[in-house]
Amino acid sequence: MYLTWLDSNSWLIEIGSKQILIDPWLVGPLVFGNLPWLFKGERLTPRTIPENVDLIVLSQGLEDHAHPETLKQLDKNIPVVASATAAKVVQELGYSQIITLDHGHTYSFDNSIEIRAVPGSLVGPTLVENGYILKDLSAGNTIYYEPHGNHSEKIKEFAPIDVVISPVINLNLPLVGPIIKGNESALQVAQWLQPQVMLPTAAGGDVDFQGLLIFLLKEKGNIQEIQSRLAKNNLATKIIEPKPGERFELELKERVLTH
Repeated sequence: MYLTWLDSNSWLIEIGSKQILIDPWLVGPLVFGNLPWLFKGERLTPRTIPENVDLIVLSQGLEDHAHPETLKQLDKNIPVVASATAAKVVQELGYSQIITLDHGHTYSFDNSIEIRAVPGSLVGPTLVENGYILKDLSAGNTIYYEPHGNHSEKIKEFAPIDVVISPVINLNLPLVGPIIKGNESALQVAQWLQPQVMLPTAAGGDVDFQGLLIFLLKEKGNIQEIQSRLAKNNLATKIIEPKPGERFELELKERVLTH
């Protein structure tokens, strides 16, 4: 299994001979609601569009997960697995193969990778977006991805999971509280899923952020603190902090499959 962190929430995962692009933001600025004065992210190092992408997976319809400018650049014949809100984005952009996954539903891609949608991030008062469990049907390796640290207890039935991609620090807004809940939930999800490896996501990477929102956001926690908590709770989970844009291999131990 090979992974490349492409900054922010964006990942290229090579699993089961397939290349899966998750929540890609690769070109142009990142702006919410056409309000650059509120929030604007710009890349310090340009990211090339990966070649031979087999599948795109989108967890949310917001711009930092379903980035319109990036999605316009990708081949619109690539199949897309998406939450309902993200499916609307790619539908409007002309993608030809869109699989909308509701919570609890699965999609088997080319009889090679099983993708299961699970409850993910709370966006707004009532909308719960998607997290995903990806399973290599030949090797049995599994990955759980949730970009905001909102973990449903329903994922416990799929333990153990080999790799967890989720935040390990908090990002807090005054009067609102944490919009990223890694510091609060990293230990909990590790206890539930017993992963071999945790990979932090949602941090900036090689990105410059500007705007009013950046001055209000406050970080809480760090990787060393979470790793220490894991050890104190007798968890062998290792946190790996990837370098933006660098492909790396995860060598996972074989485990007895229970599902």
